[in-house]
Order: sequence, then structure tokens, then C-alpha cells
Amino acid sequence: MTLKTKWIDILYNVATGSRRVRNFFTPIGATFFGLLIFVFVIMALYLDRLLGITDILPGQFNIILSLPFFLLALFLIGWSVQNFLKVKGTPVPFNPPPQLVTSGPYAYTRNPMLTGVFVLLFGFGIFFESLFLLFVFTPLFILLNYWELKAIEEPELEKRLGQEYIKYRKMTPMFFPRFSSKYK
Repeated sequence: MTLKTKWIDILYNVATGSRRVRNFFTPIGATFFGLLIFVFVIMALYLDRLLGITDILPGQFNIILSLPFFLLALFLIGWSVQNFLKVKGTPVPFNPPPQLVTSGPYAYTRNPMLTGVFVLLFGFGIFFESLFLLFVFTPLFILLNYWELKAIEEPELEKRLGQEYIKYRKMTPMFFPRFSSKYK
């Protein structure tokens, strides 16, 4: 059994386990993800300062430019969480909803909350005037999440939700919505 298969099985067992086990692992998963975002931001800012790449935008232009990114990110993240809570689940893979969520933003993209996080990171990149966050660490974060979703989460979702998820995955983009069609 490979490490990937073991991790998929662990995720599946926790996600389908008792409420007590799921509730135990939920804050751990959320904290880990939050710390990962924090580390990416701090590393980018450190490298910007180390290389003297600071104060790129004039005046307070960074605040004005970053505001729409923050608003869009908070909207997507909030809308996503609201749709998961409505069906008694969380966005943390250890404590997912008991059924496939295809309403709200999930009708347009399979991972709208992650899309919101990516937009948030771009907003932070503009706010902090960080070229490393904009052009290195945010794209790296997107690639890391893409890999993790393809290698771990999607196989676990397929195992847990079966054909319904496979159909949804085929019809709905991973991160960036196509507004011309939605999952039905």
C-alpha cells in the first residue's frame, strides 16, 4: 500500500467516522491550512524585504487595489462555508457534508472556497506590495492545492460519493467557473 493510498484511506475513515472523531480533526485540519497560508505570506514578505523589493505602488494605491480582491475573497469563502454548514458539514476534508454539495458557488466550481483563498492571497500580495507573493508564492500555493486535490481529496470523494461525484467532477471546473453552464 502506497503512502498516497494510506492517506486517502485515513481521510475516508475520518470523514465517514463518528461525529466525535470528525469534530476532533476539524480544528486540526483548519489550523494546519491557516498556518500554511500564513507561512506562504511570511516567506514571501521576508524574501521581498531581503531583496529590497518594497514600496512598489505610489501612496496608498495598494489599499485601493487590494480592496476588491479582499471583498471577492470574503464573499466566496463565506458563501462556500454557508452552503456546507447548511447541510451539516464543514469545508475541512475531515468533516465534510454527508452528501455532495452542488448548490450556491459549488454549482459553478468544485472548490469555490479555495478560489476565494487564492484571490485573498493575491489581495494580500497587492496590499503588502509583495512581488514574491503575487508571482511566486500564490501560484505555488495554487499548484500545491491542485496536486493535493488531484492526488488525495478527489480520489477520496470518488470513493465516498461514487458516480454522483464523478459526474459532478466532469461537469464542473476545479477552481475557475464557467458561467455558461452549471451542474444539474
